[in-house]
Amino acid sequence: MHYDPIKDKVGGWFNKSLATRKLFYSFLDLLLLRTWHIHKELRKFFAKNPTKVDVLDAGSGFGQYSFWMARKYSQLKINAVDVKADYLADCNAFFKKCGLNNVAFEECDLTNFPKPNCYDLVVCVDVMEHILEDVEVFRHMNANLRPGGMVLISTPSDQGGSDVQGDADESFISEHVRDGYPILEIQEKLKTAGFSKTEARYSYGTPGKIAWRFSMKYPILMLNRSKLLYIVLPFWYLLFYPVCFLLNWMDANMSHSTGTGLIVKAWK
Repeated sequence: MHYDPIKDKVGGWFNKSLATRKLFYSFLDLLLLRTWHIHKELRKFFAKNPTKVDVLDAGSGFGQYSFWMARKYSQLKINAVDVKADYLADCNAFFKKCGLNNVAFEECDLTNFPKPNCYDLVVCVDVMEHILEDVEVFRHMNANLRPGGMVLISTPSDQGGSDVQGDADESFISEHVRDGYPILEIQEKLKTAGFSKTEARYSYGTPGKIAWRFSMKYPILMLNRSKLLYIVLPFWYLLFYPVCFLLNWMDANMSHSTGTGLIVKAWK
């Protein structure tokens, strides 16, 4: 299933004004379980690094992670990059109107992005499943980090990530080039790219998998079938989101022996 057209359509609705764009970001923060996990890890990192930090948002998308970081941590200088020029233009205009001058958006290909020793933190959320040349990207990330810098990655795992349960299944998201990483494989690839230390844990355990179906999978399937179902969407979330919120909280605060997502950290 092609996810990008639906994502672009929904994003376009909320890009009408500053208020609706901020509402959109708040909606994503509450809805997307990966955001809960990423915010948790960012809080840990910035608690240990309270002074000036240079951040690369590698694959910034709608810009919601840069927005969250820029508002919450004024000491940051954020370089947000993506391959989608229209997303970047929208983000630059929105952030300028918000007065967030510590974020700059730039078009780039992560497989060829040499900025040696420029960053203390690289944030890469739901990007690596879209890039075939992953080790090349990891090498650039390592080179671009200062000594002791960290990369934080969220990506699907091979334990049912992209909704793939067996060899005969196809990825739920057609734009993915891989269904998910084995937890040891991605750590080995990061070490091959030059990182000295890695940590990885599963996300989207049992609570998260249930929440994902009702907060993301089923609504997207509905929208992919008929545009008329956009009318139903607000009522769907009024009904199901309170339960999804609880399940997201449980997933973000539990450890999981397996899960369909991975949260990976690596240090230079």
